[in-house]
Amino acid sequence: MTPHPETPVSPEIPDFPAPRSSGCPFDPSPDMRALSDRGPVTRVRSWGGSTPWAVTGHAEQKALLADARLSVDFSRPGYPSPVDPRYTHAGGTTDLSFVGMDDPEHNRLRRMISGAFTVKRVQAMRPAVQRMTDSLIDEMLAGPKPADLVQALALPLPSLVISELLGVPYRDHGFFQRNSRTMVSAVATGDERHAAHTALSEYLDDLVGRKTAEPADDLLSALGRRIEAGELTRREAATMGVLLLLGGHETTANMISLGTLLLLRHPDQLAAVRDATGQRAVDDAVEELLRYLSIVHLGRRRTAVEDIEVGGRTIKAGEGVILLGELANRDPRVFPDPDRLDVTRDARGHQAFGAGTHHCVGQPLARLELQVVYPTLLRRVPTLRAAVPLEDTRFKYDAVIYGLHELPVTW
Repeated sequence: MTPHPETPVSPEIPDFPAPRSSGCPFDPSPDMRALSDRGPVTRVRSWGGSTPWAVTGHAEQKALLADARLSVDFSRPGYPSPVDPRYTHAGGTTDLSFVGMDDPEHNRLRRMISGAFTVKRVQAMRPAVQRMTDSLIDEMLAGPKPADLVQALALPLPSLVISELLGVPYRDHGFFQRNSRTMVSAVATGDERHAAHTALSEYLDDLVGRKTAEPADDLLSALGRRIEAGELTRREAATMGVLLLLGGHETTANMISLGTLLLLRHPDQLAAVRDATGQRAVDDAVEELLRYLSIVHLGRRRTAVEDIEVGGRTIKAGEGVILLGELANRDPRVFPDPDRLDVTRDARGHQAFGAGTHHCVGQPLARLELQVVYPTLLRRVPTLRAAVPLEDTRFKYDAVIYGLHELPVTW
């Protein structure tokens, strides 16, 4: 294949990231949507004036996510992100644990926790997740109206679940929610994010130490046993804990609130979820909501370590790559009429959780929580409705994980 000529740096190269339209808050940015017209792989102008490649095509993205010639190491020159250097240490390790490492180090750490997230083990948690969901809805219904669905259900449910799995005292949820919110903020300063990360790291380091001395039946205690066996350092265990605590509630909480509001805006789709008579119908609805919303809206970022030919382009070694899942999930070559929400669609090919060796390790748990919470909420509160107009709803335009700051609801 003849390499595609280099795209010149010019004003025509679109900026990344680009804002979403306030009139269409559930859709990708219009400027990013326009990238697809340029082809599945094209240049954007990003942080510091760099011009990484943006990948919008589903097939191209799937291939690259499985390509070992792309590195997730934040410290590599060309990596397309304004990463604070204080998060990066010698040898490419980061304070965001294995999420910023390449194999074999990535695989060494990831396999130490992957057993806790197998489909079989996660499904065994379904009764507990159902009880938690019902209890939170009970409390919301007994309280004043309108209620904030984010604070009443969307945030506490995944926080309770991940706290139980990790062995983190839920009484400390205010502390870790506050600091994790700062870490995923797109407007917080580097100093603020660093301070939040340090606070969480110190908290988890202390907790890992206590779990190692007095183990219980939870994931942090299992990591403590790895420390005693010499397979893991205490620092590594603590940073893995930060990653799991952060990922375990931020993403799912945003999907719960954003997905609920989306269904409230589409009554026919809401009714299909509420009245679903089989688990497969509920599962299909969850996959479609994941596809449609794609809340990781700053892309999955990589650096090429070798030249790669994809989509008629040549990505050269050292160049940055941004894989835009929200555009791959609207690729009409894979999802007919992709801008239409259809909870009966087979959307299982979506890229909401990534793909390849770096796919989201916690996706079985996220799926379980969503499969429980949507139908339970809609059946138990059949008159649920938004208490403020869409234009007054506070969307998280200021965060790297998209969602809602609050969702006032009534019934």
